[in-house]
Amino acid sequence: MKNYIVYLLVMIVVICGCPVPSSAAEEPKLYAKAAVLMDADTGRVLYGRAPDEALPMASTTKIMTLILALEYGNPDDVVTVSSYAAKMPEVRLGLHAGDRYVLQDLLYSMMLESHNDSACAVAEQVGGSVEAFAQMMNRKAAEIGLHDTYFITPNGLDAEDAGGVHHTTARDLAQLMRYCVTQSEQKEAFQAICQTRQYTFASCDGTRQFTVYNKNALLDRMDGVLAGKTGFTGNAGYCYVAAVNVGEKHFIVALLACGWPHNRHYKWADTRALLAYGDANYEYREIKLAGVQIPAIPVSDGLEPTISGTCEGKFTVLLSDSETVQQRFVPESGLAAPVARGDTVGTLQVSIGDTRLAGYPVYAAQTVDKKDFSYYIGTVFDAFFY
Repeated sequence: MKNYIVYLLVMIVVICGCPVPSSAAEEPKLYAKAAVLMDADTGRVLYGRAPDEALPMASTTKIMTLILALEYGNPDDVVTVSSYAAKMPEVRLGLHAGDRYVLQDLLYSMMLESHNDSACAVAEQVGGSVEAFAQMMNRKAAEIGLHDTYFITPNGLDAEDAGGVHHTTARDLAQLMRYCVTQSEQKEAFQAICQTRQYTFASCDGTRQFTVYNKNALLDRMDGVLAGKTGFTGNAGYCYVAAVNVGEKHFIVALLACGWPHNRHYKWADTRALLAYGDANYEYREIKLAGVQIPAIPVSDGLEPTISGTCEGKFTVLLSDSETVQQRFVPESGLAAPVARGDTVGTLQVSIGDTRLAGYPVYAAQTVDKKDFSYYIGTVFDAFFY
């Protein structure tokens, strides 16, 4: 009996002392060939499946077309539809060559119902031609740090030219959406269009009227959806990208090759799975910078050879239980006296793994005066008389 009690106590200690696997820590079960869950605040990938595999993106392309139209176009401009735009294949609004529309109306047509002819007309208006607009798209992609994305069409139809095929990666697509909803000066206008449930407009002469309805079903399935865009072509399969707030957490979801007909519901299942994974496994943690140990900082030509540094402030960041924040001090190059208290003497670089989050200034904790003539006279005097 005594041995049984000892054995039972040992088992209790082992069970209580070991981490119990949690269902929340399990990887999400996904249909998509490539997927990313991104922290919208930092751009850090919280979960990825083949995040850097180049794949066609279908109509998720249109988020780039929209943000460029908002940044470089005039929403009140009148667009005359070209014969080229009018010949775009389904999905289409049914524009006629020579019809005239207000640019803003075509933006709603393009984003809510993914009309390819409207996207083409928008590109021609803003860029002068589809080819010139594609150059704008690729310049913007480079500007915002997309590493393996190439645009040919403004609507996402599969295409290939001398530069390659129209493609992106799940990481790049998520980063593009992050730019659209958090960094662009037109982020509010972008979100307003993406959140509109339905929109009614007419041609400039009033002879044709339309009402378009938002095909982003996630808007009606959960709260906190800031923006989203669906896509499909035969090569791309179903694609989706969205920015969603879950409570106070800000996520981006990007899905590529997420099933083919008749599996259009896969993208909604994958989106929910990724958001649930992020919500269950990541929490905001407050990181205080005050009190961080800064190594002695060399100062040339100073009455003291080194100086102490201090860093103030705090920030919050999404972290899992297994993650820690790394801090690395980088001193100012060639720091020389005089240095006044409060001068910037370096940077505290904050990162999680390979992802650098931010850099915070480190300030001098005291003043270090420069060696002057009296210092050298005193040195010589000491050498001779002591």
